[in-house]
Amino acid sequence: MSMRRRKKQPNDQGEVNMTPMLDIVFILLIFFIVTATFLQEQGIDMRPPPTPDEPPETDNVVILVQIDDNSNVFVNQESTTPDRVLAAVSRIRAEQPNSAVLLQPDDQARHGIIVQLWDEMNQNSIPVSINRSGSD
Repeated sequence: MSMRRRKKQPNDQGEVNMTPMLDIVFILLIFFIVTATFLQEQGIDMRPPPTPDEPPETDNVVILVQIDDNSNVFVNQESTTPDRVLAAVSRIRAEQPNSAVLLQPDDQARHGIIVQLWDEMNQNSIPVSINRSGSD
């Protein structure tokens, strides 16, 4: 009898139950989906800006403030002192409020005057920029 039993043992194959392993895989999948943080990436808005209902205003005037090599100051080619530039610019901006100031200093002009004029414009919320190429 012992021989018959030995012959039947190789025919008996063990089966692995896959159900608990699949349960664990699904539980892990659900865990990672729930705990994952979904980052919303910032992208570029590709839509064109809306067209304005009214045409753009063309009365933007540039107020030219020139400073020559002797540190003489000119507002729209009229000579003035550095202390009176803000008054002259304010007078022009009263008539044309969208105007901006363009500082055009010479390379030999005193930097103190340039900084003073720049600070005065910024303190009074007047748009200002500097053009160094005008000193040819």
